[in-house]
Amino acid sequence: MRRRRSSVSNRLAAVADVGGVNSIRSFTRSWQRAAGFTEVIPQRPALVFAPDQEPLGAHDGVQYGRRDAEAGAGQSPAPPRMSLLRQHLEATPGSAIRDDSPEPGASESRPLLLPDSHSSADSFRAREQKGLDDGLRRTFSISSGTSNAQSIFAIPPQLAAPDIVGSYGSFRSYGTVVTDDSYGRESMAHAGEMWRQQQAAGNMPDGETQPILVKEVEDRDGKIVLTVEGQSTLPQTIFNSTNVLIGVGLLSLPMGMKYAGWLCGMFILFGAAAVTSYTAKLLAKCMDLDPSLITFSDLAFISFGRNARIATSILFTMELLAACVALIVLFADSMELLFTGLLSINQWKVLCAIVLIPLNFLPLRFLSFTSIIGILCCFTIVSIVIIDGFIKPHTPGSLLEPAATYLFPANWLTLPLSFGLLMSPWGGHGVFPNIYRDMRHPHKYGRAVRITFSFTYLLDATAAVAGLLMFGDDVMDAITSNILTTAGYPQALTYLMCALIAIIPLTKIPLNARPIISTAEVIFGLHQQSIGDSSAMVGRSSYFRGAMKVVVRIMTIFVFLIIAILFPAFDSIMAFMGSALCFTICVTLPLCFYLKLFGNDIKGLERASIYALLVMSIVLSAIGTVFSFLPRAIIE
Repeated sequence: MRRRRSSVSNRLAAVADVGGVNSIRSFTRSWQRAAGFTEVIPQRPALVFAPDQEPLGAHDGVQYGRRDAEAGAGQSPAPPRMSLLRQHLEATPGSAIRDDSPEPGASESRPLLLPDSHSSADSFRAREQKGLDDGLRRTFSISSGTSNAQSIFAIPPQLAAPDIVGSYGSFRSYGTVVTDDSYGRESMAHAGEMWRQQQAAGNMPDGETQPILVKEVEDRDGKIVLTVEGQSTLPQTIFNSTNVLIGVGLLSLPMGMKYAGWLCGMFILFGAAAVTSYTAKLLAKCMDLDPSLITFSDLAFISFGRNARIATSILFTMELLAACVALIVLFADSMELLFTGLLSINQWKVLCAIVLIPLNFLPLRFLSFTSIIGILCCFTIVSIVIIDGFIKPHTPGSLLEPAATYLFPANWLTLPLSFGLLMSPWGGHGVFPNIYRDMRHPHKYGRAVRITFSFTYLLDATAAVAGLLMFGDDVMDAITSNILTTAGYPQALTYLMCALIAIIPLTKIPLNARPIISTAEVIFGLHQQSIGDSSAMVGRSSYFRGAMKVVVRIMTIFVFLIIAILFPAFDSIMAFMGSALCFTICVTLPLCFYLKLFGNDIKGLERASIYALLVMSIVLSAIGTVFSFLPRAIIE
């Protein structure tokens, strides 16, 4: 018998549902979904129909792809088009890894599609299936005679999902041998299924990844289009976007302002906010071309093909790696300043890595909550800095008696360093396509971007201005380091700030490391997406594979530790992130996608402006990256 829930539990559940779509429960689900948006390699999503979706009736014009917006009234309907991702799939030669193992994420929604789905939809789905199966079989089957499979980064993730028709995950392809004998096919499928179950025994999904809800809609031309059913409201989208943008990068903004001076620094900071806000909207415009697009990698794939996807995967890996290393460096620097002589900086880094190892095994549903703790810590740290500035009456470290500052850079050679430092807080474009696709009302995305970037700019500008006014030329690579080394502040606030600095790496690093771990598991054949006969893991027991997964998670933290020891300067890491990675991901690539996909529609002044921004982004990125590696003795 099932135990009845207590009245207290029922009341708490009722409170969690107050507010409808903006209830506490809905917000929790929204940020849990957002926590899984970041990815390095293409991850196959679980697709299910929305709870209120009924399959539309049989229709000769079924079209899972781009709407023909150019077809005017009175004109004969244009022939059905394939989606942009499907076109690239058809043009992709050879074969790559295919995995049809069930995806995690149990849901009350109806799987896409069950065998007992409405018979009215069977006919047109069967027709669509034939062509899709042919393409998927060519592209995603595991070749038994080929060991040099294509790169894991080349898999179009949304089209790699299990079959649109039939039981979800029921279609299997083992090898390239095709026979007309139905009995032979059934025997091969049965044997292959047993092999797959054996190999996947240590690779069972943990239910962390929530399925993507999809629905069928009929456009104005009568075509049935399969689109993603967004779930996040405007407030939830703003919250998720703000959570992406706000991080420890704001702690180095006073240093960036010092390098650039007041005039150049404020101009660069505002320009970075304005340009990245503009490119975030361009990403949404590109996403509107095709309802099958979900991720940043999808845009790269339809714009420039497989190599672009590989390049973006490398960029995302470097960005996540640099972020994790910067957090370890920040933790060690802060602890060494607060507890002088207790441990060396490198010993603090080792201690941080030891604490991170067990946290690296937490499920994603717990890590999503820790990300909220991280953003609250950043807010509180900025508040403590401002409060300390008003409490202390005299310089250094006082807002009541500001330090000496400069309108222009005191040393113009330091200006290129400010490019990356002032750009680093705006690195969120890698997940903005996912956030846009997750919106319940996508037409409100522009408003969400304006609110998110305006609020983030005010917070970043406040931290930058307050830090520079308090310490002037003496400002350090992180404003918190100045607070910890300056006397005259309340000890309670200082210890609280130090505790918050210690919490941020412990909450952010496991979440940032998750995509890197998934990539390593795929490369070593440990991930459910990569069980192939060319892998050394084939035939291994589930215990061996489980042990290898543990080794991968530990070695990931060890790599972070080694890099943090080799590159101990927090400001240099943030400058590199901003110059080499944020400029590329947040400005250069979105502009390139837009030019590629809308080249014929961009005219005159808009085209000139985009090319000017593109050239400026590339030049500033190159200069800032070079200067971030130069010794400070040469620059200063």
